[in-house]
Amino acid sequence: MSSGAPHAQLVRDATFVHLDADGGITGTRGTTPDGLFVRDGRHLSLWQLTVDGSAPVVLSPLTPTGHGTGECVLTPEGTRDAPPAYTVLRRQAVTAGAFTDVLSFVSNSPDPLVADVVLTLTADFADTFELRADDRHYPKPGSTHRTHRTDTGLAFDYRRDDWHVRTTVSATPTPEDTRINGEAPHTFAWRIALEPHGRADVHLNVHAHPNGDPLLPAISTDASDIPLSAEVSDDLDRSLDKACLQGLADLDLLTIPATGVDGEPVTVPAAGVPWFLTLFGRDSLLTSYFMLPYRPELAAGTLSALAATQGQSHDTFRGEQPGRIVHEIRHGELAHFRQVPYGRYYGTIDATPLFLVLLHAHYETTKDAAPATRLERHARSAVDWLLGDGGLTEHGYLVYTPDPGGLVNQNWKDSAGAVCHKDGTQAKGPIAVCEAQGYAYDALRRTARLAEHVWHDPHYAQELDRLADELRARFGRDFWMAEDDFPALALDGAGQQVDALASDAGHLLWSGILDEDRARRAGRRLLEPDFFSGWAIRTLASGQRPYHPLSYHRGSAWPHDNGVIALGLARYGLADEVARVVAGLTAASAHHGHRLPEVLGGYDRTASARPVPYPHSCSPQAWAAATPWALRTALHRLRAT
Repeated sequence: MSSGAPHAQLVRDATFVHLDADGGITGTRGTTPDGLFVRDGRHLSLWQLTVDGSAPVVLSPLTPTGHGTGECVLTPEGTRDAPPAYTVLRRQAVTAGAFTDVLSFVSNSPDPLVADVVLTLTADFADTFELRADDRHYPKPGSTHRTHRTDTGLAFDYRRDDWHVRTTVSATPTPEDTRINGEAPHTFAWRIALEPHGRADVHLNVHAHPNGDPLLPAISTDASDIPLSAEVSDDLDRSLDKACLQGLADLDLLTIPATGVDGEPVTVPAAGVPWFLTLFGRDSLLTSYFMLPYRPELAAGTLSALAATQGQSHDTFRGEQPGRIVHEIRHGELAHFRQVPYGRYYGTIDATPLFLVLLHAHYETTKDAAPATRLERHARSAVDWLLGDGGLTEHGYLVYTPDPGGLVNQNWKDSAGAVCHKDGTQAKGPIAVCEAQGYAYDALRRTARLAEHVWHDPHYAQELDRLADELRARFGRDFWMAEDDFPALALDGAGQQVDALASDAGHLLWSGILDEDRARRAGRRLLEPDFFSGWAIRTLASGQRPYHPLSYHRGSAWPHDNGVIALGLARYGLADEVARVVAGLTAASAHHGHRLPEVLGGYDRTASARPVPYPHSCSPQAWAAATPWALRTALHRLRAT
């Protein structure tokens, strides 16, 4: 298929396959690599079907049908006067570490016929970091690839020192001809006999065997017990309900197994596909927070899994520090051999305070003190990180220093250049981004309540409240830009305000670090035309030099960002502003089958009848999937007042 042809992704149980419209895999790299992926490795890199000597014609492109399944309809070439002699109904599915492909050949002829079928296949076992658009290459000394026949198909094998991964492919019926072609792709071939108007099936089963323990299926979610609109009063509620249900279906696909703090199995929301089907500190925490009133078990699992991977020592290569909550966890070859720092990468300023926020929010919502009691040691260690390596004591704020081997920016806007001045120049570190100070303030306040009500340590509670009061006072003095009447995006290493007008200010309403008057003014400012596109609030207000509607963080619009902002607007009773955000995002979701993508282009709604897609957006993506539920919570809070 051409690079411009439609693609489809099937996702389930920490496994996904990216396919062309005909259900094939071509081994592409770059922004949309295709293949079968498990634990950050590609276990199929070529899967190409030919029928009667040529690629089949796509009558109906591959379409996901739910729960990791998809279907397409193909035929051999034909003409109006000589229509195809048979049709191929193709059904594909993924489960934990497995991919199935069922080809049903249905005769359209009154006479017997034979279909010549060839499948070309291979597995390159590329690491996802090798497949990215930056085209980096990593040495793999001593690595070996081997392919051998089995009784029912082929087995692909890759070894490098203690790293061993395999892919097995079996077929029923067994191929009549199986060819191993050295470095070239390998082939299965069949001659399928079809009776007049008859049918014959070929079943293909692929099993990925990643390095380490076998994959286990995740526990799926069920929408049937979550109440939606108590009273469906208008079209907005109906559309939001549809977005909520689609979001829950996407979270079902993105729920993956993990290991909890005591070695117990838990399930957590992975960040998204194709690049982030793994536990991500910030993403998994905010997703779990959005879902907390509806799916509190997601928060419990996420908290336990992140406590299990909390930093224990200082490791500069991966940014580990005692008490720090991990940014991302990778299971691929390059992480295993420390060729990239992301096996456990801790380069984030916000996961640690968000861990504390979610821990208290879970107790506040469920009244279940068990997780907060069980994780008291981890919470205190997280507070120690805020005060120590995080920078609160030394700098007065949480700060990060750009990591030349990892992430230059370590807040949620983690692309290079995202934390910038109005003239577009990147801030120089150590950098204190505004939203992280809000998270830290909220974390101190909430942890004080845990100390008071769960841990029965009033002296610790008083100390945390004192620190929160001081942080709030400093923040109001140092971050507020009088001329713009708006918070600065950050303070740079010299303590100067980074003056770009950015959506991060909306997170300050969520955390409560601003006084009420400033919070209301900032909230209303975010709905002015330079910020609000009509679909969503932009990451950067238009009209500034660095603004670009298709930039990852300098003018695009992120649904989850808007979800956090909507919760903040609701906190201060800004009902009209919440309604506009909800209406814009709900309308945007309707143009995407009620699925919110990770990020939208920042173009104004008047410029296009449909929201302009961001070209490299993950979909499905966890915190975007959970955003409709955050919007529902914001509406509920306003309607309850």
